Amino acid sequence: MDYKVSVVKCDDYSHSKECIIEALSLIGGLSSIISKGDRVLLKPNVLAARKPEEAVTTHPSMVAAMCELVKDVGGIPVIGDGAGITRPGATAHAFRVSGIEDVAISQGAQLLNFQTEGYVEVEIPDAMHFSTLYISKAITDADVIISLPKMKTHELTYYTGAVKNMFGALPLKTRKEIHLLGDRKLFGEAVIDLYSIARPHLAIMDAVVGMEGNGPAHGSPIKTGAIMASYDCVSLDVIASGIMGVDPMQVPTTVAALERGFGNRNPDVVGIDPQTVTQKYKPSSGGILFSIPPFVMRFFGKQFEMKPKINTSKCVLCGACAMNCSVKAIDEVGDHLKINKEKCIMCYCCRELCPANAVNIDMSLLAKIITTVKR
Repeated sequence: MDYKVSVVKCDDYSHSKECIIEALSLIGGLSSIISKGDRVLLKPNVLAARKPEEAVTTHPSMVAAMCELVKDVGGIPVIGDGAGITRPGATAHAFRVSGIEDVAISQGAQLLNFQTEGYVEVEIPDAMHFSTLYISKAITDADVIISLPKMKTHELTYYTGAVKNMFGALPLKTRKEIHLLGDRKLFGEAVIDLYSIARPHLAIMDAVVGMEGNGPAHGSPIKTGAIMASYDCVSLDVIASGIMGVDPMQVPTTVAALERGFGNRNPDVVGIDPQTVTQKYKPSSGGILFSIPPFVMRFFGKQFEMKPKINTSKCVLCGACAMNCSVKAIDEVGDHLKINKEKCIMCYCCRELCPANAVNIDMSLLAKIITTVKR
C-alpha cells in the first residue's frame, strides 16, 4: 500500500480539474488503478439537500473533473451516494440541490441512488461489532471505488473525511444502530467494520472550502484552499485532520483504523507544505447525545421510527416492492402485501419504486414530534 498523501493549493473551484491533475500526478495518477472498461464508482459526500456554497456536500466541480479524468484513462464513471436523512426521496432531492445530478447529466454518467439500487449482505472478517453488514450494491458492483469527501468538522468524530465518507453505503437502519452504540470509540470501530470491506482505491479531498463549527451539516463554510489525494483513505485523513487543527489520534475512525492495521500514522506528504494551508477550524459544539448514558440514548433511539407501510387500499399487487426488496421483507399475507418490520432496513426502496404510490410512512410518536419541530 502506498501511504503517500499529496497536498495541492487550490484557491477556487474554477481550477478544480487542473489541481486534481496535479494532486494525482504527485502520487502516481489514475492509470495505476483504472483499466480500460472498468466501472469506476465516484462516491461524493451528498449528505443532504444543500447548495454547493453551503459546504455540506462535495462541490460538483470536483465530481465533474473526476468524471472527465476517469473517461480519459478508459474508465466508465458512475456517481453514487445515499443521503443521511431518514426520509424517502432524500437522496434524489440532495442530488438535485447539490448540483451532482446536473454533473451526471452533463457528463453522461449514471447516477446511482443507493436507496433504490439495493443492498447486499457481506460478511465482515475480524469484525469489532457487526459480523455482517448490508452495503449498497453499487459498492460491490464497482471495479474501482474513488472517495470524494468534503473536509468538515463532525459532532461525533470531531473530523469527517475519506474513511467516514463510506458511511453512505449503509442503509439507514444500520446507520441508526451504529449511532446507538452510544460511544465515540465504539462508533469509530463500527465505521471501520464497514471500511474493512468497502475500501476505496483512491480518495480525493475537497478542502477548497471546508466546514467548521457544527458539522457535518450545520456548520459554517471556511476557505482552506487545498485539494488532497491519496491511495489510502486513513493516511489522507491523518493529514487532513491535522490541517484543520484536530489531533488525528483524537479522531475515532482514524484510531480504530490504525488499530486494525489500516493506514499509516506518519504518511509521506508531497506537494506543498501542509502548514501553508493549516488553520484552526472551530470545533462542533454538538455531540450532546454522546454525553448521555448509552442505555438512555438507546432507549430513546429505539422510539424514533419511520418505517414504510403498505396502504392496502391503494396497492395493486404488482409486486414491484417485493421484487426489489434487498432483504425480502415483503410477503403476501392473504390477499395483500405486508412489510416485515423486523427485516426492514429502511432503504425506502419500496416507496420509491411503487407505481401506485401505495407505500406510506408509519412514524412513531417521537418521530412525529421531531419532524414537526424541524418544520
